Amino acid sequence: MNVKIQSVHFTADQKLIDFIEKKLSKLDSLNGNVQGAEVILRLENSGQVRDKVAEVKLHIPGANLFTKQTAKTFETAVEKSTTTLRRQIIRFKERRGNVRQRRSATA
Repeated sequence: MNVKIQSVHFTADQKLIDFIEKKLSKLDSLNGNVQGAEVILRLENSGQVRDKVAEVKLHIPGANLFTKQTAKTFETAVEKSTTTLRRQIIRFKERRGNVRQRRSATA
């Protein structure tokens, strides 16, 4: 899977990049045909605490899945994002299966 990681106003270290790629590769095993992923990491000023924001867009045939999560660390935000994307993939596969079942029932 092709993963593009963009960090806004800071430089992500290799450890964080490896962590993100490892987490997203687990999503590829769930669906099997993930074409790619785009990850945008940014710092958000909300008062005195700088929250970390991870936006993940997953490209699969027939859909683009997106999630945006905020947490105290990038690792936590990415974990939340992968959990959300996992649910979205399962829901997408279920809906796609239902459409195929309806098509075969009407044929």
